[in-house]
Amino acid sequence: MLALVVFCVLAEAAREVCFKLASGTGGMRMFVHPAAFAGFVFWGTELVAWTYVLTHLPLSLAFPLMASSYMVIAIAGALIFKETLTFRHRVGVALITAGVLCIGLMGK
Repeated sequence: MLALVVFCVLAEAAREVCFKLASGTGGMRMFVHPAAFAGFVFWGTELVAWTYVLTHLPLSLAFPLMASSYMVIAIAGALIFKETLTFRHRVGVALITAGVLCIGLMGK
């Protein structure tokens, strides 16, 4: 089940990257951009996978694990879009990651 949660985290990050790429076109054109379409595909795929996860894990465990997407998306923003991660941003992401690890290790 952990592998499916990781898939959901990566699909969410991919979706956000696709939407960011599409947003660069501006206006209504961003909705027909191929990256936006890919983002919608990631969204739908994640929805199906996430619903399956929720049938097998308690929400109190599964949802906090999804918070690891914050770390993945921040790293993707830095690597793909050359966004700056300030010290405070890095500390915040580290704290979220620590919380996810605590919940993941303490979960069922």
